[in-house]
Amino acid sequence: MIKKRPNLLLLFLILQSCTYAQTFNKAKLDSFFVALNTRDENMGSIAIAANGVVVYQNAIGYSQVNKGLKTPATIETKYRIGSISKMFTATMIFQLIDEGKLSFETRLASYFPQLPNAGKITIGEMLDHRSGLHNFTNDSLYRTYMSIPKSEAEMTAIFARQKPDFEPDAKAEYSNTNFVLLGYIIEKLTGKTYAEELKKRVTTKIGLADTYYGTKANPANNEAYSYDYATQWTQVPETDMSIPGGAGAIVSTPTDLIKFINALFAGKLISQASLELMKTMKDNYGMAMFAFHFFNDKNGYGHAGGIDGFSSLLIYFPEDKLAVAYISNGIRYSTNDIVKGALSIYFNRPFSIPEFNESKTITLNTTDLDKYVGKYTSTQMPLKIDITKNNTVLFAQATGQRALPLEAKGGDKFVFSAAGVTLQFEPRKKTFTLTQGGKTYLFTKTD
Repeated sequence: MIKKRPNLLLLFLILQSCTYAQTFNKAKLDSFFVALNTRDENMGSIAIAANGVVVYQNAIGYSQVNKGLKTPATIETKYRIGSISKMFTATMIFQLIDEGKLSFETRLASYFPQLPNAGKITIGEMLDHRSGLHNFTNDSLYRTYMSIPKSEAEMTAIFARQKPDFEPDAKAEYSNTNFVLLGYIIEKLTGKTYAEELKKRVTTKIGLADTYYGTKANPANNEAYSYDYATQWTQVPETDMSIPGGAGAIVSTPTDLIKFINALFAGKLISQASLELMKTMKDNYGMAMFAFHFFNDKNGYGHAGGIDGFSSLLIYFPEDKLAVAYISNGIRYSTNDIVKGALSIYFNRPFSIPEFNESKTITLNTTDLDKYVGKYTSTQMPLKIDITKNNTVLFAQATGQRALPLEAKGGDKFVFSAAGVTLQFEPRKKTFTLTQGGKTYLFTKTD
């Protein structure tokens, strides 16, 4: 009996590894990304890890497109990750709370008494977007300074001028302002810069060699620029990273992101109690985390990100011990649809690779676009949208956002596929109907 134990142990280990293994159609997943790449539907990079082991990586498109110069993206290409940065900021805040340097009940007034409702707002409310602080990136003035370096004093002066959207803890509403301020609080508590604390508390601790606080994009360091597609890829202006700070200034790779979220759920960065707080949803918001539901039986946690022309998604599925990260620097086919397609293939669910038939997009003459151009408002939302044109391409620019190129589909219909937006114009009535996420909004021309 004693001699048989090694064989029994070996059999147990084999069976155990089989239990955790996920056989998926890698060739089909490759074909999906080939289709996206061939039709210029997306540029970016993906990584999938099961039980902490990378099982799939791919990169499509270019990190840089400059006239005749095209630098192909690789799995080592680094991208701005936008609001996924909030998960890193929250991780450091939780560490400081565990160290007794901060609490969930600490008031914002302890650090920034000049801000509206600072005496009422707590750190906990900032973490789960219940502070009521206005989201500064929604303002029309934001685009006038987004590329100009700003100090903490300059940014907090901007925040101080903005009226609160609601009373603290009355409800939840997403606001980048919360996490810019949390980044500043990390610096005040530690006496070090956010970049230094990120390196000390997270990246060095778990071996993230390609994750750091960003500066101006540097192609020589394998960093990507971001692009919009309007008959060809066109570079998007860069946000100066002093502005998003703890809300969105981190650069990373999909491989590093899945290492990060695996470490987070493995208890290597924060306590299990802290992780549960991050995962607890109140009005659909956790503390720097969202819940994601796929196929009715796959529940994950993570965050999405967007800055300039970059779009990213990071999700961990606890029951499957599966992590997926995708970062794009050029979007026509949406990031969410790409991740959903990749997961469908991974979990062997029904999925047909889209044909991406270019003939579905119609090219109009510049004079054909004149009837759509103008400023539009809606009684259903405070957002204003400017419709402009550049040669044969129509653009839509909402308050505080960049101008987005629209694709003509015929019959006065235009789409921005990356965000699932459809604009159906009625030129005679001087209106258009915006459809997104199953909801419709009527806009009327004002000029």
